Amino acid sequence: MADTEMNFKMIRKIFEEKGDRSPERIRLGNAFVDDFIFEDQAAADIPINALRVIFNIVSMISAEQFRPEDRPHQLSLFDEEFETDHNIFASLKIRNSKISPSGSTQQVIDAYEFLTKFKMAWYKSVNAKGKEIKTFGGLISTPSYDQRGYTRFLISSYWLKKLMVIPEYNYVLYNLVYNISNNKHIIFAIWLSKLPIAGTSVKLSNLNKKFGVNYKTANDFCFKFLKPARINLNKFNNLSFNYKYSKDLISILPYHVKEVKTFNLVVDVSEQSKLTRRLRYFRKRYVLEQNEMELFTYHYKNIPQTRILIERAFSEFKKMNRLQKVRSTEFKGLSFLQKIQEYIIVLYRDTKVGKLLPNGYPTII
Repeated sequence: MADTEMNFKMIRKIFEEKGDRSPERIRLGNAFVDDFIFEDQAAADIPINALRVIFNIVSMISAEQFRPEDRPHQLSLFDEEFETDHNIFASLKIRNSKISPSGSTQQVIDAYEFLTKFKMAWYKSVNAKGKEIKTFGGLISTPSYDQRGYTRFLISSYWLKKLMVIPEYNYVLYNLVYNISNNKHIIFAIWLSKLPIAGTSVKLSNLNKKFGVNYKTANDFCFKFLKPARINLNKFNNLSFNYKYSKDLISILPYHVKEVKTFNLVVDVSEQSKLTRRLRYFRKRYVLEQNEMELFTYHYKNIPQTRILIERAFSEFKKMNRLQKVRSTEFKGLSFLQKIQEYIIVLYRDTKVGKLLPNGYPTII
């Protein structure tokens, strides 16, 4: 049982929203990501609305985030404000519509209940003077609805420090939690932001554990988890990835997406019409099903460099068929895409980038 002196909460700072404008991106400290989202290398199954709370917390405190090596004085100020006694908190207030754009009161309640109960425990930290500071609770405490349309809550000094003092951090797009409804895809995007640009290779068993899934084969993991995640990130994130597997080892290679899809994106109608006609040609001539066209269409329409590579691969495909006296239409559906993919790999690996990152080729299947 806690001591009586530790049964009360002291509020040292109040954060309020400043205007209606939302940031393009937020900074997530690696310490927070590792301890709160990926404890023991396993991702927590945090619901989408709870993720929105987290993203909005980071957005609200962003002006006060800092790297301690850049601003050591600010670190001592944080210590004086938040790490002098037990159970010190900051107060925040977020509009409910930012947590549930559909206006569902139950979704808002569920989100705050989750974050109140998740990882609820006593946490200890040691301040600059060597004193041990204790704080009890989850990420947030005592949510209340003291103003119509808003929820106010407390965040402990322990978790606030991990969000504000960020010696190492990565950027994540703020709108991910509004454009993507699958919480696991967002958590995957957060993990992806921490990978080196050269990528990584992970065993299927470790990926199953990390993301709380249970796929029996690497093929299942790639096509049932990674493929739809990549489609989402290609559309809505500034960082996506290629993937491949060998036996139970899965390789993931991040790449930057130059243009993120937005709802007010201006497009050249005549150019889009031309691309649509070309895609219709491929679909009809090579009998491609809608699901087979999904990635192929995305790359062809949205990534000019890959479109050029596809057209070059298609030219090589026709040239080799002529030399071998084979009709190109003998390849239909998936077999056609597989042949194009083979030529894409060869052509890509002949480029400067391909020589540096041989497995970074675009995947159209």
